[in-house]
Order: sequence, then C-alpha cells, then structure tokens
Amino acid sequence: MRTKRFRKLIVVQPGRIDRDRVVVSVSDAAEVLLRDWPTPASKTRLAAIEACLAVIRGEKPPRVARQAFIVAAKDARILLGEQI
Repeated sequence: MRTKRFRKLIVVQPGRIDRDRVVVSVSDAAEVLLRDWPTPASKTRLAAIEACLAVIRGEKPPRVARQAFIVAAKDARILLGEQI
C-alpha cells in the first residue's frame, strides 16, 4: 500500500509531555488514533478513524483524513500545531 501523505504536517502530544508526535501521513494519523489516543470513546476520534479508512480504500483524498484528525486532536486537546 502506498502511503497517503499529507501536504502539511501536524504535531500532537497524545501522551507524555516529552513525547510530541509529528503526523505526516494517513497511516501516521491512523496509528495515533488507534494506539495512542487519550479519549477512546470520542465521536471525533471515531470520525477521524472512518476518514482514514476511506482514504486508505481510495474513496477520499488525504486532506479529508487530515482535517478530521485535526478536529479530533483539538477535541482531545492534544493538538500542538499544524502547518496551514
């Protein structure tokens, strides 16, 4: 599977303060959503997972997953920065 890269990176802090995570692709976003997310029952997290799956299946462009990930990260209060 070819990695679906984002045009601009996202920085989140899903865990410890000294462990920032740079997200540059749909696979990176999916990994954070599935393994490291601090609020597992969040509706925005589930929407971001669904968006990542749609991109992986080729149904949507990567920007859809990126935007859903940003919304979920803001909701979980783990977004440190994004390049616009």
